[in-house]
Amino acid sequence: MSGHDRTRTNRHVASATLAMIVLFLSGVALVRAAPGGQKKDAKQIETTRLTIEVTGGDEKKPVVDASVYLKYVVAKHIKDQKIELNLKTNQEGKAHSPEIPQGKVLIQIVAPGWKTFGEYYDLQEEDQTIEIHLDRPATKWY
Repeated sequence: MSGHDRTRTNRHVASATLAMIVLFLSGVALVRAAPGGQKKDAKQIETTRLTIEVTGGDEKKPVVDASVYLKYVVAKHIKDQKIELNLKTNQEGKAHSPEIPQGKVLIQIVAPGWKTFGEYYDLQEEDQTIEIHLDRPATKWY
């Protein structure tokens, strides 16, 4: 086979390879553009925007600047990831979370002059409000 024939054969192979790559990539683009062809997550994660309203005492007044801790787990493929958010209540005694996964969440409230609060809640709605009432400590420890 002469050098000229070899060059022509290499050009044909390169052209055929390029054509196959273009066809493959356009096929991938068509599959992604098709309504049923989009790749879905193994689990569609539903989220919640959580509002926590903290009141205290017999008058049920808003507790301002209370520390609100949210603890939850995000399921990952290999290992679950534990997340903790630290929020503060505003002048109305409310703390607003960013979107978090629905499911079990631990809510802890710490505020000076009030009993510490902690309880698990099961979040199942897109927008959810949880009302928490704090009590004064029963006795002083000296």
